[in-house]
Amino acid sequence: MKLTGIHHLTAVTADARGNHAFYTQTLGLRLVKKTVNQDDVSAYHLFYADAKASPGTDITFFDWPVDRERRGTHSIAQTALRVNGERALSWWKDRFGSLNVRSDEIVERDGRLTLDFEDFEGQRLSLVDDGGQGEAHPWERSPVPAEHQIRGLGPIRISVPKLERTARVLTEAMDMRAVREYRVGDTPVHVFEMGLGGPAAELHVAVEPGLAPARPGAGGVHHVAFRTPNEQTYQECWERLQSLRAPSSGPVDRYYFQSLYFREPNGILFEIATDGPGFATDEPMDKLGERLALPPFLEPRRAEIEAGLKPL
Repeated sequence: MKLTGIHHLTAVTADARGNHAFYTQTLGLRLVKKTVNQDDVSAYHLFYADAKASPGTDITFFDWPVDRERRGTHSIAQTALRVNGERALSWWKDRFGSLNVRSDEIVERDGRLTLDFEDFEGQRLSLVDDGGQGEAHPWERSPVPAEHQIRGLGPIRISVPKLERTARVLTEAMDMRAVREYRVGDTPVHVFEMGLGGPAAELHVAVEPGLAPARPGAGGVHHVAFRTPNEQTYQECWERLQSLRAPSSGPVDRYYFQSLYFREPNGILFEIATDGPGFATDEPMDKLGERLALPPFLEPRRAEIEAGLKPL
């Protein structure tokens, strides 16, 4: 499989209005697509990203009226967001203090400065110093100064009770590379990388046999998606899963990108998504996220769908 990094991560909120306020006002991200869950049109699907809605910068949310997540293994446990430098992390630490956002101290973890924090529903997040690697596209209307803005997704950490079967899928089926190990307290964490590597192209696997399985809910994560460049490499990923007889969704057209879903051996939902065509397919780049966007097959139901959604 030709996977180049993290494409997006989709989590769950039970409060779309509060979620919108936190991710646009507190974190300063841009709402680049306000749409609905294509499999459940009663729920918003909100996409937050950088100014250009670049692949690899999206953290997205389904809005479902559910209880809070019960934390545990067999789950996606933490989502990192990249910033540039120690000064940025110090600025964010001060900001979180002034806004009563729960956060820890800045620490060095896996060789990078990191600041763990949570949103208002207990979504486990962290800011990671990426050393300014790669492109950045600050949003001019963000309340966060350009030099401190979130640059995109960083490493995603999953929790499994045993490493072996997950590692086999990551390396033998998905062509990731096992590159190193570190510890969080007493927990071993194994790092797998894709493409050119670096913090935007890593999956971290924590081995936690003593934890009960997580129960999904608000403040938890639904799935993580990995980038593949184009239709050809996407088709090759699908052919690889078929050759391995791995159960999957088969190709799914999400309009803004092509998707392919499957579960690793511990039940964690993975997605492979193409970089294009992107979120400017149906809206001008300077107007992204300002109105409810619906893919063509849902457009005839616009009035019905809008009537079932609460204003943000």
